[in-house]
Amino acid sequence: MTITAVVFDVGECLVDETREYGTWADWLNVPRHTFVSAFGATIARGLDYRETFQIFAPGFDLYAEREKRAAAGKPETFGEEDLYRDVRPALAQLRADGLWLAIAGNQTVRAGGILRELFAADVDLIGTSDDWGASKPDALFFERVAEVVPAEPGEILYVGDRLDNDVLPAARAGMRTALIRRGPWGWIQQHDPAAGQATFRIDSLGELPELIAKANAGVS
Repeated sequence: MTITAVVFDVGECLVDETREYGTWADWLNVPRHTFVSAFGATIARGLDYRETFQIFAPGFDLYAEREKRAAAGKPETFGEEDLYRDVRPALAQLRADGLWLAIAGNQTVRAGGILRELFAADVDLIGTSDDWGASKPDALFFERVAEVVPAEPGEILYVGDRLDNDVLPAARAGMRTALIRRGPWGWIQQHDPAAGQATFRIDSLGELPELIAKANAGVS
């Protein structure tokens, strides 16, 4: 099958989340470098990243704290300045190449609204875990992706920075995958043997147009 659709994760695929990590450290009144160190250690141990918050605030409820931040005038946010520099050129080239494009990740309703403001003219569909009532790595999330994308699963390329949330569950759903090496997970998980299961391993979204074109032409 040829690749006819590309679906992108959000955090550390399209959006550099450095600012948001720093905002959480400030909210917890923890030095930023301390929070980031604990975050990386949590990931390296194979734990859920939310365990990081428990180190500094036992019993921490991420959803409740998000609401508190919003009420305090400090809601989760990101904008054009937080996008990786390769995002806009890559999306433009892939669209010019005739590929169907979507964004689908574990995001809140608020984040989904921001994504639609940023990318309404660039992609064909934007879906979030809050929209669908299913979160990665659950199989139901990727079933939702398969339902909304006008292509067979084997024609879909799912692009993300994580093995556990992106590459492996998407592959189990029959999709092809691209693992991008950036952000905490991308760097920490890069040497995991499971990374070899990705269809493509990339350092920039700008590599995708050529890789997809070669794959569709049967060129290795």
